[in-house]
Amino acid sequence: MVSFTAREVRDILISMFVIAVIFAYIFSRGLLTNGTEIFLNNFILLIPALLVSVGLGFVLHELAHKFVAVRYGFYAEFRMWVEGLIFALFTAFILGFVFVAPGAVYIHGTNISKEENGKISIAGPLVNIALALLFLSLIPFIPHSPTDIVGYELRVIVTYGFIINSILAVFNLIPLGPFDGAKVLNWNPVIWILIFIVAIILAVKAYFGIY
Repeated sequence: MVSFTAREVRDILISMFVIAVIFAYIFSRGLLTNGTEIFLNNFILLIPALLVSVGLGFVLHELAHKFVAVRYGFYAEFRMWVEGLIFALFTAFILGFVFVAPGAVYIHGTNISKEENGKISIAGPLVNIALALLFLSLIPFIPHSPTDIVGYELRVIVTYGFIINSILAVFNLIPLGPFDGAKVLNWNPVIWILIFIVAIILAVKAYFGIY
């Protein structure tokens, strides 16, 4: 049975909030030329929407690793990387780009087989692909009225939910070093290729526009 410690819940909530703040700033900073008030209004409006679309994308990715690891009988716990979040804040607010490493799921156990490691690793990117497809399917149903705040929030959720989850899937499937892709490739190259192609297609669609 999957359980969460108080520390783990705290780390998850803090990670989600910091991620939402970072992306809200990145997506709003272009409005600074229009005045501080316009920037702040947009920044504040974006945070709750990005908590759903982007924050969940990062956290559910990690929790997917946890759920699969627990299913195999291992103890797994999400832990926030304070240094990673501080670095993400620095790159966003000082350098103007995003590099987010909010934390990771630590798995305690011995004799993890290549197959188990591969399936635990692929769970995260699969969640991001599933979320990207879900958000993409919802885009045509979101209203576009510029004066509708609820519609604006929903549009932010589905649009950035699709874009960020597509990018996360590709990024984590890179078959190098500590990335999930390296472990998946080591377990089953065919599955890695198929999933990576799907992620690339979604990321390309996100890059070139979704409307």
